[in-house]
Amino acid sequence: MSLLIKLFKALNANQYPGQIALSFVLGMILGLTPLLFPHNLLTLALVFLLRVNLSAVIVSTLFFSGLAYLLDPVFNQVGLWVLHIESLQPMFTEMYNNAFWRILHFNNSIVMGSVLTAYLLSLPAFFLFLVLVKTYRARFLTWVNKFKIIRVLKGAKGAGFLSEVMK
Repeated sequence: MSLLIKLFKALNANQYPGQIALSFVLGMILGLTPLLFPHNLLTLALVFLLRVNLSAVIVSTLFFSGLAYLLDPVFNQVGLWVLHIESLQPMFTEMYNNAFWRILHFNNSIVMGSVLTAYLLSLPAFFLFLVLVKTYRARFLTWVNKFKIIRVLKGAKGAGFLSEVMK
């Protein structure tokens, strides 16, 4: 519950919408791809190096992890398609014979398909999340703040919790 409160605080705070959108995208990448694989070290490094909202990353990761189980057959098909491209076979063979590339598990069709799908969707998802955050702030937040009960609760001494959430 406190994670969701922190997420709503971030949505309502003065953080740049791009920071929150990037948080959702990094969480999407972590959620759609198998978590305990080396390719996620890059994503985790970005989470810790960039100014992103950790709550948004965690919520997004949890949501897209659930979605990834439903999309595994699609990821498998995408991965099989890429791995069976005839012109890429010599490169894949050479990579598999190198220990560094082998630990990335690129030869696993679900890993290949999920990583490829997640990275290809990251740019469109960033702009979608950016529009959603801006729309939330422009329309929904203003609409919620119009309710008299919200204004009363934000001003009441005993409503510090709600006041913090709706800031």
